[in-house]
Amino acid sequence: MKKQTVGIVAHVDAGKTTCIEALLYKSGAIRKLGRVDHRDTIMDCDEQERNHGITIYAKEGHFDWKDTRFYLIDTPGHVDFSSAMERSLAVLDYAVLVINGQDGVQSHTETIWRCLAYYHIPVIVFINKMDISYLSKEQLLKDLQVKCSDVCLPFDKDHPTEELSLCSDALLEEYSKTGTFQQQTVQDVFYERRFFPVFFGSALKLEGIEELLNAMQYFSVQRNYPNEFGGKIYKVSLSEKGDRLVHVKLTGGTLKAKEKIIEEEKVDAIRIYQGGTFETMNEAEAGDVVALKGLTKFEAGQGLGFEQDAEKPLLSAFMTYEL
Repeated sequence: MKKQTVGIVAHVDAGKTTCIEALLYKSGAIRKLGRVDHRDTIMDCDEQERNHGITIYAKEGHFDWKDTRFYLIDTPGHVDFSSAMERSLAVLDYAVLVINGQDGVQSHTETIWRCLAYYHIPVIVFINKMDISYLSKEQLLKDLQVKCSDVCLPFDKDHPTEELSLCSDALLEEYSKTGTFQQQTVQDVFYERRFFPVFFGSALKLEGIEELLNAMQYFSVQRNYPNEFGGKIYKVSLSEKGDRLVHVKLTGGTLKAKEKIIEEEKVDAIRIYQGGTFETMNEAEAGDVVALKGLTKFEAGQGLGFEQDAEKPLLSAFMTYEL
């Protein structure tokens, strides 16, 4: 089974948490569909998040769709917590950018877009809340093309478009000869960030969610990870009992519970999280996103094994006030 790490990013109030809830529900990972206004979504498990209706901390979820295991990272959408969003980008295969169909591209959306470009992260765009938007698809698409990229294009793998064929010579040649595209060619162009597929829907009404799931699976590729152990730390948190947790994506080899990372640093337990709940694992493999209990000397941004430490983040948390 392929493994993909996908970050869900958005300006605050775009419906990102609702979108994740819909993905988990539609894929069968959860049985009950929660709502942000009911304070019962699986991702907003912190009391402050439920009270304010925003995501403050990056969190993980996972689900299987067709031949792919997806690890989702729910990132904060509020500008004050954007540094936590940026730290998550280092472990992503690609991102899903959720846009509020009522507002189009907002100021922080453009900041996120520049950040994704800096780290060269491929992007699928999901324009949400179309059930209550007074803007047309054409208006929203034009806004996206002007403010983000002119190669943000509606995508349907079964109905190739001439606009997509102009994104690369390989696509143009295939389209000219056959009137269609090979999946691998489309994937290559996507991962080169030469086009950004766009989808429309309403996460609250589960509209467009299956199409988004199919697109996520379509753009997923089999990763060839090395046998040597490696991992990237993107977050450090405390459990409900005050245990220190190091959140990591394994980028090579395997890791077993009770195994030493370095001298005097042993992994007491390996956890896989679904929002606020978790299961323990005896062993994690390359491509898995897990939380390690027992490590005391590692911080966000550090590499494990053969991985180097990450660069200093572009964004930082800030607060302004007047007396």
